[in-house]
Amino acid sequence: MSRLLVVEDDPDIALALRLLFSRAGYEVAHAGDGRTGLKEAYAEHPDLVVLDVGLPEMDGWQVLERLRDVSDVPVLVLTAHGQEAEKVRGLRGGADDYLTKPFANNELLARVEALLRRSSSGQNSWASQVYDDGLVHLDPTKRRVYVKGDEKRLTPTEFRLLNALVRHAGAVLSPNQLLTQAWDDPTGIGQERVKFAVLRLRRKLGWSDPDDSPIESVRGFGYRYRRPGGEG
Repeated sequence: MSRLLVVEDDPDIALALRLLFSRAGYEVAHAGDGRTGLKEAYAEHPDLVVLDVGLPEMDGWQVLERLRDVSDVPVLVLTAHGQEAEKVRGLRGGADDYLTKPFANNELLARVEALLRRSSSGQNSWASQVYDDGLVHLDPTKRRVYVKGDEKRLTPTEFRLLNALVRHAGAVLSPNQLLTQAWDDPTGIGQERVKFAVLRLRRKLGWSDPDDSPIESVRGFGYRYRRPGGEG
């Protein structure tokens, strides 16, 4: 049974979510503010966090930032704001999905199920052999990545994204192709996820400067990984 953590300060919404998830067969924990939610996440290691943005004391953005410093847990952000800036902020901050209130219960359950499915089955979808080109050493079995011998800590999604890029070195992969391989989401609904995930991945690997990064943005097409010393 998957364990969900709902971080929501509105008691009516929190109760509705607990009932919805419990009836769907999930074990549900609840926290009414950001600090408590963060402590609960650290202590209980839930399989997924449903995180409201408008929280007292510590807002959802702060909770998300601290979670992403230490945890790979899938996070679905809930917000009453439908503005594009809020969506972008959530994706840039490392949220795995985003849903605006009010939402349909069936859509929420479908998104939770999809995140849990990708989280549990993602490792089996990665190429299984070790990749090493002298710059990047990637071991799917041990889930470890090294750049010039230094180990880099990546989330499962970032790992799958890098794995997809290096396995197709020299080829341009479209956002839809990357969504299929790294997120198991070929719909194109979440193409912005790719952009911000690539930015986070470059930063973590020490390639923040696009001009010096082996991960290239190919305008209008997608992204390409360049092996050291050549395209392919």
